[in-house]
Amino acid sequence: MGFCPDSLQQSLSVTFYRLAVLGDPVEHSRSPSLHEAMLSIAGLEGTYERIRADRDVLSHTVAGLREGHWQGLNVTMPLKEAAAELCDDLCPGAERSRSVNTLLAEEGRIVGHSTDTTAFRHLLADDRFVGVRSILVIGAGGSAAAAMVAIDEATPVYVAARRRERAEELTNMFGGQVIAWGAAVAGALVINTTPLGMKGETLPDGVLSASGGLIDLPYAEVSTPAIRSAEKMGLPRADGHEFLILQAMESFRIWTGARIAYQELLNILRNV
Repeated sequence: MGFCPDSLQQSLSVTFYRLAVLGDPVEHSRSPSLHEAMLSIAGLEGTYERIRADRDVLSHTVAGLREGHWQGLNVTMPLKEAAAELCDDLCPGAERSRSVNTLLAEEGRIVGHSTDTTAFRHLLADDRFVGVRSILVIGAGGSAAAAMVAIDEATPVYVAARRRERAEELTNMFGGQVIAWGAAVAGALVINTTPLGMKGETLPDGVLSASGGLIDLPYAEVSTPAIRSAEKMGLPRADGHEFLILQAMESFRIWTGARIAYQELLNILRNV
């Protein structure tokens, strides 16, 4: 583990890409439209499917990846940690977070990546969030772990999760301080890694109004309540569609070697 093969060699021999995203829920996922558009832009043949999955379905599908039935898989909540356990090799971000959202097979070995970590690093380096003095991570699953990997070690981090023991596991791995679910941290950049907002839910009262900005991973056809509130308050923000594009671009590059422009993908998402 920890060894990351040159995954780009796969693209030299693939003539048709069979790709999929696994999770539950997964019906809302816009990844198929996004990746099929990237295949078209890159001039590649392939398909991208949604698979509603539990751990057993994930294990069966990863076995199919090993056998060449698939050329790449994405994994979303709540299976990112389970996906890491099924890998033979983990690239650095995935190894540190023990969270995998992108898989492929290299010479019969399953290689796991965390393109979530790549997306978080990109966002945290963006000018919108320059000057961030502290961060409040909401949630303690695989996406939260990927965020913790991306956060600079000198930045104070607070973690809040409904299950306090899960938050404690995260801070034991990466440092930081566990706080009560619903507690606010004045001036902190809030990173919401939970599904709250996907179906119109709001973040706990006071968390956003006390904050200094928001990265909100859930997405739906309309902006989440948290994103709408952050906009009204004039807070710097990044929504789930932006995060989706950033992690998808990196997954696609890993599978195919092709790089697609961010703005082109943003325009696609706005029109599907």
